[in-house]
Amino acid sequence: MKNLLVFLIIIFSSMPASAKNAHDFSFSALEAGKEIKLSEFKDKVVLVVNTACLCGFTPQYEELQKLYDEYKEKGLVIIGVPSDDFGGQELDTEEDVKKYVDDKFKITFPLTRISKVKGSDAIPFYKWANKKAGFIGSPKWNFHKYLISKNGDFIDWFSTKTSPTSDKIKKAIEAELAK
Repeated sequence: MKNLLVFLIIIFSSMPASAKNAHDFSFSALEAGKEIKLSEFKDKVVLVVNTACLCGFTPQYEELQKLYDEYKEKGLVIIGVPSDDFGGQELDTEEDVKKYVDDKFKITFPLTRISKVKGSDAIPFYKWANKKAGFIGSPKWNFHKYLISKNGDFIDWFSTKTSPTSDKIKKAIEAELAK
């Protein structure tokens, strides 16, 4: 019981005390010294995706860019979160990630620094989103997706195998954009 209490204290003490929704979080941007504040995306729909350059699902970068191009003018923001949490499939440095996604996929949506997305070392946004999604909805592999509403609320999650350009994701985005 004591161990459980200590565990819970550690988990919740690493989250912002007043974290009510996604707008309370920020990410360290891939570009050194810059920050991606989710509060800057009020009135936009945000799709957060943990990514990895050396994964079998890496071609989803192309689909993510296509989705971004289709919906960015309507209010969609995609944030890629490079992570080495699953199978050691991320490149070693942020510079390598940037070069790879620029050269291979011409990515124009924001990317964060290489980050932890699972476990007790996960960055605060992922601790919050993982709690909202529950165990079943938390990332089990690269290219897991979280959808956040215009007002910063958690909407839904989509598994690695769900294509970013699937009808399921597009319908969820369109429904939120229409609000």
